[in-house]
Amino acid sequence: MANGDTRVRGLAARAGGWSARHRWAAVGIWVLFVVLAMGLGSAAGRVDVKDSDQLKGETHTAAKIIEDAGIDEPAGETVLIQSKDGAVKATDAEFRAAVTAVVRAVEGTGEVTDVTSPYDTDTISKDGRSALVQFDIRGDAETAGERVEPVLKAVEGVQKEHGSLRIEEIGGASMMKTFDDAFGDDFKKAEYSAVPVALGILLIAFGALVAALLPVALAVTAIMATMGLMGVVSHVMPMSETANSVMLLVGLAVGVDYCLFYLRREREEREAGHDAQTALRIAAATSGRAIVVSGVTVCVAMAGMLFTGLAEFEAMGLASLMVVAVAMIGSVTVLPALLSLLGERVEKGRIPFLRRRRKGGNGDSRFWTAVLKGVLARPVISVVVAAGALLAIAAPALGMKTQNLTLDQEFGDSLPIVQTYNRVNDAFPGGSEPAEVVVKADDINAPAVRDALAAFKAEAVASGASRGPVEIKLHDQQNMAFVYVPLVGGSDLDKAGESLDKLRDEVRPATLGKVEGVEAPITGQVAGSKDFNDQLAGAVVPVFAFVVVFAFALMLLSFRSLTIAITSIVLNLLSVGAAYGILVGVFQHGWGASLVGAEGVGAIITWLPLFLFVILFGLSMDYHVFVVSRIREARLRGRTTKDAIQHGVVTTAGVVTSAAVIMVAVFAIFGTLSMQSMKQMGVGLAAAVLIDATIIRGVLLPAVMALLGERNWYLPKWLHRLPDLTHDESPEPVARPVARDDEGERLGV
Repeated sequence: MANGDTRVRGLAARAGGWSARHRWAAVGIWVLFVVLAMGLGSAAGRVDVKDSDQLKGETHTAAKIIEDAGIDEPAGETVLIQSKDGAVKATDAEFRAAVTAVVRAVEGTGEVTDVTSPYDTDTISKDGRSALVQFDIRGDAETAGERVEPVLKAVEGVQKEHGSLRIEEIGGASMMKTFDDAFGDDFKKAEYSAVPVALGILLIAFGALVAALLPVALAVTAIMATMGLMGVVSHVMPMSETANSVMLLVGLAVGVDYCLFYLRREREEREAGHDAQTALRIAAATSGRAIVVSGVTVCVAMAGMLFTGLAEFEAMGLASLMVVAVAMIGSVTVLPALLSLLGERVEKGRIPFLRRRRKGGNGDSRFWTAVLKGVLARPVISVVVAAGALLAIAAPALGMKTQNLTLDQEFGDSLPIVQTYNRVNDAFPGGSEPAEVVVKADDINAPAVRDALAAFKAEAVASGASRGPVEIKLHDQQNMAFVYVPLVGGSDLDKAGESLDKLRDEVRPATLGKVEGVEAPITGQVAGSKDFNDQLAGAVVPVFAFVVVFAFALMLLSFRSLTIAITSIVLNLLSVGAAYGILVGVFQHGWGASLVGAEGVGAIITWLPLFLFVILFGLSMDYHVFVVSRIREARLRGRTTKDAIQHGVVTTAGVVTSAAVIMVAVFAIFGTLSMQSMKQMGVGLAAAVLIDATIIRGVLLPAVMALLGERNWYLPKWLHRLPDLTHDESPEPVARPVARDDEGERLGV
């Protein structure tokens, strides 16, 4: 063939070819899809995860009982009245006057109900120097933070009149308002700054405004379409604000990455001397295929979250899966059409002082060329040093301690309300976060039920699970009672968890459990944390197994190499392990914690390890598939394995570096937030991507492949019947004879 072998059969190549030939139709279909998705989502509205569906176990049962009964629990608030120097006690006139003033002040706002005095409820500390005035905020608990300000100001007014006492308010509504004021704008700024940061890095990478805008535009439209689809899908599987934020992060990361892979390959082929049509065809057949393989792998990884049984994780997994699928489809359809339409105009808006590569250049990275020369010359040493370093970094993960972070762990001393929280817990252990027993009976006022409630109240204190006071609220109409039990251990979740177990396993069976027809699930923050941990622990093995097995199968089918599939999984696990080690070292052991503002946390938030595993395993496949595809492509053209490794790594180094810098920058933004859970997520993701794009892809992968040599392409005969998904090959002219079988098909490597 005078023009070389241009036959391509892969999905990505065909999609790219069709889009390039029907440019306006492809762009029009994409715009129509985005508009329709947004319109349908807006019309359908979004259904968010209900409290009753957040968790399984007793927490779920309790929330379901409350929901079915139609009881809207108000947001509870507490005012701590405490002697500053210990000289004034609750029995003194000054202390009593302060209590009376607080009660009168909060009632005067008209925003509260059920105000109780500590002298009536016995909420006075054992040393007599602290007392609690308790009340509820009127209206919906979810919006109580918007109505609590007059109450806070009233309490501040009483504080000014009693200088020898400490008078501070804490509760669901006041914490909601404090956090919204302190961190609401923080989150918005982080999300809004992600796009400009990505655009700035792309401008440096491409040196042209139009080329830099294309990936951002595709990523943003993919996110917009997915937001609309989330509204429609939420009527089947409820979504959440957290899922929305994760979707934005993942969508921006993979959307920009996929377009970057495609666009850089098209530009590289044009700079190598190919005409625009040929360059686009090559990009579709090579980078397009890598995008499809990577996208499907990422989707499979995200689907792992659906196996947790936790509604929040399921929402995050489905939202992430959708945005990756949309970004992948957009990258292999509308992007080729736009590149065909723009032609040389993709270079418009050149940035001064950024040198353009000369036409005919090979796009190799000088830095990585030098690194690869040393790695390939001494692959054994490279493997030992790189793997040893990563294992050393991962080692601290063996002692990982996970827990739901308490208020002081989450925010440190940055907020005054955290200090109030600690003072309440010191004076009344568990008082700020009591266990809540939801008692439902056929007749809540039946003598047997009343006796059981009284026995439970007494036994909760006698057993040592609580120091009291235990409060009982009756709802006669619904035949229900709420029992509030301050747990011994307070903000120490390990000790509070032991008190909860005592309530659930000993006190309840001996009292309420003996009355026929009575349900008494125990909920509350400590119970929710324990139920969440139990559910998550049970999900770890299924999720890990699902993600690893399916990722292995996809790599096996995509590269038809057992060796590539195995090494891909091992290298990705090593990358995730290193990220875990960094998290534990910084946030649990405090190594370098001052650099990221993480002093004194002492634990990793419970949901993060599994979340990071799924996200990182998916995202790291981006680079891996892209680099290995380029190596395999070079090998198919007749290069030796060593030359193919050299060519594949150095020619992809620029795009992988650009993509990694964007991801690291975007994730690092979340590492600057004040909430430790968000900081941990940002630092973990940024560190893992950095390790993955440098040590893993630049050193360990080529060194391992160099050691394996031709064994990289090993596929046992009994696996030859597997579906062949390796059909997308470069339609470049073939410079040397290509081995073919009897039917004229290319022989696989």
